[in-house]
Amino acid sequence: MSKRHGNYGFDAPWAPAGLVLGAIVLAGLAVASFALDILAAGLAFLFGALYTLASAASHLYTTRRGRFAVWAAELQRLRGDERLLDLGCGRGAVLLLAAQRLEKGRATGVDLWRIRGRSADAEPVTRANAEAEGVSERVELVTGDLRDLPFGDEAFDVVVSSQALHGIDTAEGREKAVREAHRVLRPGGLMLIADFRNTSDYEETLRGLGVVDVRRRDAGWRFWYGGPWSATCLVEARKPSG
Repeated sequence: MSKRHGNYGFDAPWAPAGLVLGAIVLAGLAVASFALDILAAGLAFLFGALYTLASAASHLYTTRRGRFAVWAAELQRLRGDERLLDLGCGRGAVLLLAAQRLEKGRATGVDLWRIRGRSADAEPVTRANAEAEGVSERVELVTGDLRDLPFGDEAFDVVVSSQALHGIDTAEGREKAVREAHRVLRPGGLMLIADFRNTSDYEETLRGLGVVDVRRRDAGWRFWYGGPWSATCLVEARKPSG
């Protein structure tokens, strides 16, 4: 995977900060326990500190490198002439990876451009990232609600989304977003949705829409936000051709 040149921030920056703080507290308790000659407690606190620190490292790795590696591998299947839509594109981490492969195609990112539970995502930042990656001519940015996409039916060959749909507050809203993604996808088109929760619901919604070629799978350790308990799953689907 080539080096990224844009500014993609950190996913949920409060999470690794909290983990590091927790590791410091546990390390302090370990030192105090050893000083008081309470060996068992000291070992337990030390193990907890190391485990918590490892969780923070996992989260930071995923944010800075792991998620890019996973998506780069998934996007290798692109021919290069597709029309691709990224739902909740944020700063363009996935959108711009795709655009680099779309030499004859086009990548569209849609977002509400608001501050979420991660670093501030704003359209000017994404445009600047597209310039930095050298793909601005292949990228279009659109302001829109994922539950009511401003695109016509069957407008895209590929629809992707990474850690965005869980940000919709209600199950009904998330279902609407998946239905909208299905609506704008052409027959035979590919859908890839990565999220750390609700993926079984996305799969169920797609099957209810008549999508038979759909599967949910673990994205692997590179997409762990702290450890296997916060693993990311990928929902992969092909819209029926007829």
